[in-house]
Amino acid sequence: MTGTAIQASIEPVAEADLPVIRSLAERIWRVSYPGMISEDQIEYMLGWMYSIERLRQDLRSGVVFEWARFEGTPVGYLATQVESVSAVLHLHKVYVLPEFQGRGIGSRLIDHALRTAESAGCRTVRLNVNKGNSRAVACYRRHGFTQEASVVNDIGGGFVMDDYVMVRPIQRPSGAET
Repeated sequence: MTGTAIQASIEPVAEADLPVIRSLAERIWRVSYPGMISEDQIEYMLGWMYSIERLRQDLRSGVVFEWARFEGTPVGYLATQVESVSAVLHLHKVYVLPEFQGRGIGSRLIDHALRTAESAGCRTVRLNVNKGNSRAVACYRRHGFTQEASVVNDIGGGFVMDDYVMVRPIQRPSGAET
């Protein structure tokens, strides 16, 4: 279902909806990440990052989950967290179901995160992206992100996350306080 852009609403995710986020993650990761990371690492990371308890902990620590819905059905999601002290919005997650990729939903989610950062008074949006995820890296670059660093983080289980750290400054409107 790639091609024509479609309109999707972006709505907050409630704690009761976390099982749907987990289900979306499982569907997306198992199709999108083979070839970038091993199937064993995919399963490890899904268990580590997407257990219901971990998702609840994320919510309680200030992570905001929102999803894109097309015709009432969740087709993607993002997770952001504002770090007020450093004026940074961390873009933790942006994922779209494979059959809806290439239809503008990922861009809408990223644009939504950028507007959220501006509204929260953030100066920068920061994210990590797998170095092998060339489609995502290209998408972030189209949205004005640049590579700040290259990192390898041990996540346990004999696995690492081999990522680029990408950043994008938030343009302040003329006359806005800095």
